[in-house]
Amino acid sequence: MASIDPKFGEALKAYGAIDFNACYNCGTCTAVCSLSTPEDSFPREMVRCSVLGLEDDLKSSLKPWLCYYCGECSAHCPQTANPGELMMSLRRWLTSKYDWTGLSGLLYKSLPISIVAFLLAAIGVIVFAFNTAFNLETIMHAGHNFEMIAIGSVFTLILLPNIIRMWWFVIIKPGIKVSFITYLKSTWDLLVHMFTQKRSLGCDNNQFRWFEHLILVLGYLLLLFTTVFLDWFSSQNLFIIILGYVESAIIFVVTFDFVRSRIKKNKEISKFSQPSDWFFVIWLLLMGLTALIVRAFIDLDLLQHNIWIYLLHMIVLVQWALIIVPFGKWTHFLYRSFAMYFAKLIEADR
Repeated sequence: MASIDPKFGEALKAYGAIDFNACYNCGTCTAVCSLSTPEDSFPREMVRCSVLGLEDDLKSSLKPWLCYYCGECSAHCPQTANPGELMMSLRRWLTSKYDWTGLSGLLYKSLPISIVAFLLAAIGVIVFAFNTAFNLETIMHAGHNFEMIAIGSVFTLILLPNIIRMWWFVIIKPGIKVSFITYLKSTWDLLVHMFTQKRSLGCDNNQFRWFEHLILVLGYLLLLFTTVFLDWFSSQNLFIIILGYVESAIIFVVTFDFVRSRIKKNKEISKFSQPSDWFFVIWLLLMGLTALIVRAFIDLDLLQHNIWIYLLHMIVLVQWALIIVPFGKWTHFLYRSFAMYFAKLIEADR
């Protein structure tokens, strides 16, 4: 028998939930949602589970991840219960439940703790630079090594265990039996959704937003490959240099549009931005901008006398890699992709 916790709603508000208790279960949100189906009806079901505090049902549910938050449900809600924002809040809450370290929940719920974490990361970079006597070559070499080490360690020590916890909540604990062959056959769906997020095309009037996200994902992954494996900052290859410029420019332009949209609040999805939303888009914008400036200063032979430019980039890089990627909104990209994979496994079991 499911355990009901009426106080759960108050706890969920710490993750950004707004006025969802105003819902009187009319079903308008489900009716207008172009992604809702008889098998996967939301967001109304998630609203009721949240009001009742059915935590186990919520932890085993993929529905918060199957929503791409077009904002139609909130725009049409007669009670202004903001079901779309509730789905966002549930994603943050689920992220905190998947995270074995518990840090995601702390950072989501406390802006001061987030600020302290960013400051500590910045201080760490400055102290390291001071200990090298601000030697540019040493610092840049360390920065390149940090990128390679961070990719492997963050995924292995934090993200992989979190994905396993997600799998436990969604597949194993509910007793869903999936054959090994089904796991293998469904891997293609994981890759497709991870790189294209094609399900969001089912949202009405969402084509341009999908295209922006696609370009951003490809730009980000390619810039990561170019800086880490092609060593963009040290390369003398003209093709690699130009490729890095294009990738960093793409990230800057797309994220600038995201930031502008959140500032203007002219869309339903931008009306209730949480600190984690701002951190994600601003730091991604800074990643593209500072990378572009660093490479430009290298090509103009100015970086040696402006080491602070690279230090700024390294601070942004460390904050991104150690805070936002493992514990912030970046993880939504990963968990949503695996949610589509797990949904395929569950469908195969029916």
